[in-house]
Amino acid sequence: MNTEVISPQLSSLATGLLVAFAFDAAKQKGAGKSETPQVKLLTENAEVTNAARECLAGGEFAAGAAETLLLHSPAGLAAKRLLLVGIAAPTAHELRKAAAVAVRFAKPRNLRELAFVAPSGESLDPAAALRAVVEGACIGDFDSDTYRSERKDKSIERLAVAVDASADRGQAEAAVREGMILGEAQTLTRSLVNEPGNKMTPTVLGQRAAEMCRKYGLQCEVYGAEKLHELKMGAFWSVAKGSSEPPALIVMTYEPPNAPAGPVLGLVGKGITFDTGGISIKSADGMEKMKYDMAGGASMIGAMQAIAQLQPAVKVIGIVCAAENMPSGKAMKPGDIPIAMSGKAIEIINTDAEGRLVLADGLCYAKRLGATHLIDAATLTGACVVALGTINAGAFCNDEETYRRFAEAARKTGERFWRLPVEDDYAEHIKSNIADIMNTGGSRSGGAITAAMFLKEFAEDTPWIHLDIAGVAWVDDQKPWMAKGPTGVPMRTIVEWVRGYAP
Repeated sequence: MNTEVISPQLSSLATGLLVAFAFDAAKQKGAGKSETPQVKLLTENAEVTNAARECLAGGEFAAGAAETLLLHSPAGLAAKRLLLVGIAAPTAHELRKAAAVAVRFAKPRNLRELAFVAPSGESLDPAAALRAVVEGACIGDFDSDTYRSERKDKSIERLAVAVDASADRGQAEAAVREGMILGEAQTLTRSLVNEPGNKMTPTVLGQRAAEMCRKYGLQCEVYGAEKLHELKMGAFWSVAKGSSEPPALIVMTYEPPNAPAGPVLGLVGKGITFDTGGISIKSADGMEKMKYDMAGGASMIGAMQAIAQLQPAVKVIGIVCAAENMPSGKAMKPGDIPIAMSGKAIEIINTDAEGRLVLADGLCYAKRLGATHLIDAATLTGACVVALGTINAGAFCNDEETYRRFAEAARKTGERFWRLPVEDDYAEHIKSNIADIMNTGGSRSGGAITAAMFLKEFAEDTPWIHLDIAGVAWVDDQKPWMAKGPTGVPMRTIVEWVRGYAP
């Protein structure tokens, strides 16, 4: 997608589709449902306002969230079409969704070029708004029908953002560039997650990560089973050994010359490229979706791509622990006791609680490589989906300042998380009679929390955040702003969290 900032007279801008945003001011004032909508455009441009005046006055467009109204040959504009997109509130997050709605409106109509009227308003930060619009355009442009034989590429080829002539052009271009970097990183994340298990093996995931690192100047090492044995990663190996596909320990390093000695941020992702559950095999219903069990790892690869381009002055180590969880004569069994890299003995209660095993060794290795702060992401537990549904991801943290920074990052990105406890009393549920720790609490009660408590044992005193993204990494129903399939959450928030540590 070629993206540019332009500042023409909109009356003379020749484009197939000009997009403007609108909201219901009455709802923002807290009016009841019976209140007549007061539709306001998020622009003060006279040409656009005049072109839309008649339809807005007629009440046919209420500017509800994701609502659209298409005007052909709009009066006073050179554009062939004017698309009005409603937003729930004049915020960057809602603009991101609305921009995606516009792109998904254009694609099936074979409109390959469009221009956005830069949103403006008292409550909007201009740079944040522009960045959100471009991010949203990338989100809307992604489709998951990669392997359809009749698939036709309807991707948007050119995107223009029309800013007022009085706007700070340099600031606008920087915001658009940043939005494109983050949007493309989210697209990479979603593309990786979308690949089926026979195409996206641990080896291929390692290759894709290495290709990205070469392109953007990151250091990258991809290790196999021999390295796991050398490092005594018994927890990781206990998962990997059940598959004929070799594991991949992916290590990506970003170390800018202007980075201080500390902090060093460790990003650790679960990269289970397919999860059958192992010997504790899952039911057949929905198992095909288990290709998405590497969404946490994909998020870290996407995050490292964005970090390499945004260049914050902080060292970052990205680790993805990639393997398949398969049943075989070599697979781990309930009752087995592998020894993790940290030296802790783990009693295996359920082989379908494998993600925490690979993350345990990943967290330990990140610390050995010098990480002073840790964040991990994983499609870890169905229990988190039961607790929070598909709206919020679960967030756990052992350090208040670290979580404060993360919450601020999430506020900026619009991704949604709900903090859950990691209190010591929960650790009682994973105590083992024969080993140091069990890999499950034995029931679904508090299952997301006991999984986090397991990981906390390996983070130890290092400031650490755990994100359980099982409910939000995939959407089963197409949204007006997003195709069915992988979402790319929590890649943007991880990047923003990292940037928050740069001096």
